[in-house]
Amino acid sequence: MRTLIYTAFVSLDGVVDSPGGGLPSETHRSGGWTYKDLEFLPEAYEIKGRETEEATALMFGRSSYEAFAPLWPNMEDFAALKDLPKYVVSTTLGQDALVDNWGDTTILRSLEDVAKLKETDGGPIVIHGSATLARNLSDAGLIDRYHLLVFPVLLGAGKRMFSDTDKAKQMLKVVESETYANGITKFVYDVVR
Repeated sequence: MRTLIYTAFVSLDGVVDSPGGGLPSETHRSGGWTYKDLEFLPEAYEIKGRETEEATALMFGRSSYEAFAPLWPNMEDFAALKDLPKYVVSTTLGQDALVDNWGDTTILRSLEDVAKLKETDGGPIVIHGSATLARNLSDAGLIDRYHLLVFPVLLGAGKRMFSDTDKAKQMLKVVESETYANGITKFVYDVVR
């Protein structure tokens, strides 16, 4: 069984919207909030390098795929991810919208397709961005682990990491945590089943 990991930069009030702020699709008024007001400390982002080393595939929702696919294949920072298999969860994305320079890409049409993928052999699948997908996967009990970098900022409005769906309690086990001098706190949680 494969492990599904959601990784996110998140504000203290749960917003994951537009952390980089460099894409036309990132229209949040505070876009770029992860880089604008905090001292950059490489050690706070160490987990991102580990994710890259451990990932055997990537998963995106349609919007995040459409935002990242034109850029990431040509960025040196993401070179290690270029040839990894990609999965895009979308009911509307057509095959003609897939880029051809970013490894094999498979469109999954439902959460049931994601559940079937998890049953296959292989290593971790890492989800970047994709707030709507993350909420739906969480509500369906399909996420196995969270890698969160929590920033000391309150953003108010924006896409949230978790839905407000009335669902059964879900316990998490802290696997790793650390607070850095710039105020970022890393939390790695396993979902308790």
